[in-house]
Amino acid sequence: MASSQLPNYLVSNRKRLSLSQDEVAFLLGTQSGAKVSRYERFDRVPGLETALAFEMIFQRSPSELFGGLYQKVEREVAERAKALADSMDQGNPKRQVLVNIANKSLN
Repeated sequence: MASSQLPNYLVSNRKRLSLSQDEVAFLLGTQSGAKVSRYERFDRVPGLETALAFEMIFQRSPSELFGGLYQKVEREVAERAKALADSMDQGNPKRQVLVNIANKSLN
């Protein structure tokens, strides 16, 4: 299994660009840096539009910016794919797709 990652890498990416929380908040279209701070402290998970805005600002994919969260989601989806594949007949063509999804993360 891959090494455990932080839930997100927003602080390091913000500092890499020498931006303040208020400046990132402005780019996100929010009122103050308090919301950015909550994202950085893992107190809040951004919605899709905000995650895409972070991608544009930091030029990193959401799976890179939110590495630990991505690992968690990947593991959960893989476990569900395995359970669904196990419930299907061997001849079901969808079964191999699910097995491939499960094997991507569980190996």
